[in-house]
This record gives sequence, structure tokens and C-alpha cells, in this order.
Amino acid sequence: MSTVPFWHACRSGSGGPIFVAVIVPRTRPSAADVAAHYDELDLAYRRIWGEHVHHGYWSSGRETAEEAAQALTALVAERLAPRPGERLCDIGCGYGATAAWLAGQFGVDVTGLTVSAAQAAVARAREAPGFTCIQRDWLDNGLPDARFDRAYSIESSEHMTDKTWFFAEAARVLRPGGRLVVCAWLAGEAATPWQVRHLLEPICREGRLPSMGSRADYEGLAARAGLRLVRYDDISRNVRRTWSICLRRLLGGLFGDRDIRRLALSPATRNRNFILSLPRLIIALRTGAMHYGVFVWDKP
Repeated sequence: MSTVPFWHACRSGSGGPIFVAVIVPRTRPSAADVAAHYDELDLAYRRIWGEHVHHGYWSSGRETAEEAAQALTALVAERLAPRPGERLCDIGCGYGATAAWLAGQFGVDVTGLTVSAAQAAVARAREAPGFTCIQRDWLDNGLPDARFDRAYSIESSEHMTDKTWFFAEAARVLRPGGRLVVCAWLAGEAATPWQVRHLLEPICREGRLPSMGSRADYEGLAARAGLRLVRYDDISRNVRRTWSICLRRLLGGLFGDRDIRRLALSPATRNRNFILSLPRLIIALRTGAMHYGVFVWDKP
């Protein structure tokens, strides 16, 4: 990513730093900042985005937003290929909708982690046998080595303050022969300086993303953690409708939902600038400044 003017040092498995070309906002959020973002905007996320806090996947274009969100969950399940009785880890489980569906659909045990107290409260209230939610930072997860058969991260790696450690921990908790599936917002390899300055860096800052890596960054960091790439799919065209729908719902909420209006317009709302990222995300995905990728790695 020669056009990206930001470099970030991350920990390596051997203890020394490695350098990857990632988009880094001027003010880098901590895990506590990420948690505060989701706690403060909890009402907006649930009313505007729904129980699945991730993009939708449109294959025919005729799906509703809810059907598209479920379709992305099904796509992740297809890539994971879980077997009954296996242990799965949901890295950044949000409200637990994906984890609960996987547990019920495939007869697996799913342990989900989130830093958000609001998300954890909703996830734990689910009547979902086989699903356990832990409120904890993935980078300090305390989980046993080789505990899981499969792990997945749907749009949570972007919030990790240390992506090297994100992959190192995923490799550590997977058993040999295990699988990791990651859905991620990615900086375009050919992003221009204008796109970095006016789209990607503000998206990181407003969305509380400590950094945004490219496809090459993710593949390099995963390889360093000892993971073998099995498959990569760029599904940007299939998911980009998400943000147009979110923007339309937000505008509707500003007029018709007193709670949304109060949250969006109150000076006390520290994370209300995320509203500005909605049009940026629409433009970034449509111009190729940002991509949406689905990775599949196996642990040898």
C-alpha cells in the first residue's frame, strides 16, 4: 500500500516489533474507547442495524436487509464448515445473534467475546443452549491453548488495537487442524492519498477503529502467526448496500424516533460523529477505496 502514509508497529510472536502498512487514525482508540462506542450507541445499533451487527450479503438483490444479514452469517458458516459437538469461538460476538444461530443450527458449543457491556447483556439474555458470552478483550482473553476447533471474526478485527496479537491469539486458541474465518473491512491496495485523508482515516477515527489493514497486511500477519490461507473472497459488491440502508434508516429515525434524534443531536453523545462515516462508507466501498474481504485460514 504505497499510497498509505501511516505505519504502525505491532508485536510479533517473537517479542519484537514488525511494521505493516495500515491506515491509522490521528487519534487511536483503546479497547475501552471501542467498548464505550458500542455502549453509548447501543440503542441506535439495535434499532437501525438490527441484532446482527455486521453487513448484509445480497446475492440476488431482492433480499431484505434482515435476510441479507442472515445470508452473511450463513456464508461464514459455510466457510467454517462446523461439525456437531465442535467448539467454536466468536471473536467479537456483538449481541450474540450469529453465535446463537450457529449453536442451534449445527449442534456446536460457541464461546463469544465482546468488550461491550451493553452487547454482553443482550447476548447473555438469549435462550440459546450451547452459546456462552464473555465480556472480555480478545487481546487479553485468558482462554486455554488449543481450546477451539474453529474460530471466526465478523468485522471485529478492525477494532483490535494490535492486529499481530489478534492473529497470534487466534492461532494459539485453535487446535492443530482448526480453522479461522475472518470478515474484514480492508483498505484498498490502490487507495489514493485523497481517499486515505477524506474517507479511510476519518472512517477509522469516527468508527473507533485503531487501524484498517489491507488484504496483503492480513495475509502477512496471519502467515506470521502460522496460519495457512485456504481461500479469500472479495464480496464488496454484495455488501455495500448495507450503508445506504443504514443511512436511510437513520434519516427516518431522526424524524420519527425521539430516542434516535436525542442520541444523534445531543452534544453529550461522544460518538455521534459516526453518523458522518455512513456517507464515507458508501463512497469508499463504491470507489474501491475500501474493500470487504472474507478470509479462510487453517492451522496446520
